[in-house]
Amino acid sequence: METFLIGADAVTQILRTALLSIAVVFGAICVLDWAVRTRKISPFNAVARFCRSTVDPFISPIERKVVRAGGAPASAPLWALAGVVIGGILLLTLLDLIKLEVIRSIVASQEGAAGIFHLLVSWTFTILKLALIVRVVSSWLPISPYSGWIRWSYALSEPILAPMRRIVPSMAGIDFTPILAYFLLNIVEGLLFRLM
Repeated sequence: METFLIGADAVTQILRTALLSIAVVFGAICVLDWAVRTRKISPFNAVARFCRSTVDPFISPIERKVVRAGGAPASAPLWALAGVVIGGILLLTLLDLIKLEVIRSIVASQEGAAGIFHLLVSWTFTILKLALIVRVVSSWLPISPYSGWIRWSYALSEPILAPMRRIVPSMAGIDFTPILAYFLLNIVEGLLFRLM
């Protein structure tokens, strides 16, 4: 397991450095493109020509989405930069989560069948709680519940929430069942782990 930890830490450190370098370079390019688009830099010099020929083809899909959402086309490079930074943070978080779960799997396999059962129960409750969180957050955003990114959370959480909605009424149009379901899942998970 030490070899895995050393290797995973090395890969994570290399990826962190690479993502930071990419974000800095991309940030400089996006700020430059933003300056050209907002006429802070003359649109007729070499920097502007470079931005129009090299950077704009990458930024144009983001620009179309920004304009469709009602934003200014000049803000597209800044939105692209935000996407790269947030994407890098999410990627590093996902890698740390995978590393943690691999370590938990190794430890559980060393404990035998009871450890593996404990791990599977933990994963089940984690996925159910994540489905509740994704469902709630997606309900605040203009995202269809039938979207491929969101549909799984509704499929997993609806069997838990539907019976609770019959018991717990919504108050002032707010559905409190996801919050109650989250706490109920924590309680059931804790009880199961005490019984094991």
